[in-house]
Amino acid sequence: MSDVTRRDALLLGAATLTSVLAPGAAAREAPEQHGISAFGDLKYSADFKQFDYVDAAAPKGGMFSQVASTVIYNQNPITFNSLNSFILKGDAAPGMETTFASLMVRAQDEPDALYGLAARAVRISDDGLIYQFLLRPGTKFHDGSPLTAHDVAFSLKLLKEKGHPIIQQLLRDLVAAEVPDPATVTVRFAPDKARDTPLFLAAMPIFSQAYYAGHPFEETTLEAPLGSGPYKVGQFEAGRFIEFERVKDWWGADLPVSRGQNNFDAVRYEFFRDRDFAFQGFTAKNYLFREELTSRVWATRYDFPAVRDGRVKRDITPFGGSIGLQGWFFNTRRETFKDKRLREAISCAFDFEWTNKTIMYGAYQRIQSLFENSDMMAVGKPGPDELALLEPLRGKVPDEVFGDPYVPPVSDGSGQDRSLLHKASDLLQDAGFVIVDGKRVSPRGERISVEFLFDDPSVQPHHMPFIKNLATLGIDANLRIVDPTQFRARIDDFDFDITVQRVGFSTLPGALLRTYFTSRAAATKGSPNLSGIADPAIDALIEQIVAADSRARLVTACKVLDRVIRSGRYWVPHWYKSSHWLAFWDAFGRPPAKPRYARGIPETWWYDRERAAKI
Repeated sequence: MSDVTRRDALLLGAATLTSVLAPGAAAREAPEQHGISAFGDLKYSADFKQFDYVDAAAPKGGMFSQVASTVIYNQNPITFNSLNSFILKGDAAPGMETTFASLMVRAQDEPDALYGLAARAVRISDDGLIYQFLLRPGTKFHDGSPLTAHDVAFSLKLLKEKGHPIIQQLLRDLVAAEVPDPATVTVRFAPDKARDTPLFLAAMPIFSQAYYAGHPFEETTLEAPLGSGPYKVGQFEAGRFIEFERVKDWWGADLPVSRGQNNFDAVRYEFFRDRDFAFQGFTAKNYLFREELTSRVWATRYDFPAVRDGRVKRDITPFGGSIGLQGWFFNTRRETFKDKRLREAISCAFDFEWTNKTIMYGAYQRIQSLFENSDMMAVGKPGPDELALLEPLRGKVPDEVFGDPYVPPVSDGSGQDRSLLHKASDLLQDAGFVIVDGKRVSPRGERISVEFLFDDPSVQPHHMPFIKNLATLGIDANLRIVDPTQFRARIDDFDFDITVQRVGFSTLPGALLRTYFTSRAAATKGSPNLSGIADPAIDALIEQIVAADSRARLVTACKVLDRVIRSGRYWVPHWYKSSHWLAFWDAFGRPPAKPRYARGIPETWWYDRERAAKI
């Protein structure tokens, strides 16, 4: 953690702050900027009218309905019992982020650029440690009260102290938020701040200080909080559905960053405990849009009448940027999984080629890297630039990282590849995990058993052949399916053996890596470092990434991190596809092209009344 003095901590503890040293002076002399990015590159000029991927003439109205395919922080796509989406406790409803404004918003056709929303401009000191955000006149909360710099400073303090662990980690380099006047927020960062910390901070929700004076922020609640974004909470029934209503007189509707977006009068999420029931709900037109995540369903079940007569459309759109990683993650906090050879042996028992061919209709490729499908993925032997970072770590990292990066084994596709199972058995024997009475036991004589923890019954076909192969190795394994609330609680407490995790990184990874792979995160309840990775070498490499001052140095450091983490065998890699499978009732209009780094749905789509009338 960066050094924060006692005085700094006291400064941060106040919502409205002034300094006798006037730390904002360095920023006041800087020119105003309409946008920010990690390395200063902006596509759009100060006088831009709209993003290129929107239709500014898109009509407003109608409803967009879906089941959630992506979530953030404590949100749950299967159920919800809270409308507080920025803390660890509870299962929050997806979409709550649309009810809050932020200082700036991301352009989805640039790797990392943000442009002003509540902030009309920003001034940045020469050393990059002071950002002075200048608020836009007329910003307000949904009750009509003004949104001021005091609310921004209050929100940053609140999120740093009581927000979700991911938020707390990403705001660790925030030292102080000061309010020289109601329209200006001066933010100070630690000298060794992460390159992307200001970007993350600028995109954080802005809360009403007056509202939270009477409402505890750290508790779950089904009371809709006071927001300031393009939508507000409408009708909902906990665990079944929630609607977000467009704010008709929203102050930000005509700004360049908003034009042509937020077009639906209502955005509704439906919740189903089972994927099959969710699909049946779509065929019955209980909701209108669906991103299909199951290859079997995509390949075999889109033949219902509405598809055949054209009322339901299907589309495949490219996935922009890094795929990230997905797999079965080992909990190395548990003694059983501390030995890397055991983890690799278990990995050998998973036959991806058979699973892909038999269960997933050959639709996927095997994940190998943290940064799959990007230039940050390690390939081949390290080059001179990578070796410059690796040499100081020699003896502190496995020797294999100086050669080709680890890739998961390729099977013969039989479902029970004898050569891979033999390799797994050899690894276990070498590690002292021997067979006693037909069962594998540890060097301490304890029987090895494994529980796969999940909350979705649809994953059973992928687990059963894996579990069968583990039994061949003498390892008892079972799949435990629990309800979403229990699953979330156990994951937050690291109470599992192996579970599935999906991790996505931006095209410019930075401070977020700390939450997934550092020693500090391994000891933080609710952090996404599920494997419990706690390696000083990995900690140091992540700081190299955070501090990179050019794209080239960033890419090099990411490749090295990729090599080192892959050498640890912390998960059994899953699979990926470089596209989105979309299905929707033909009631929508959309721009001719999607933004490069996002789906743009539902933000850039609109309700087409003529099309809707035909279905």
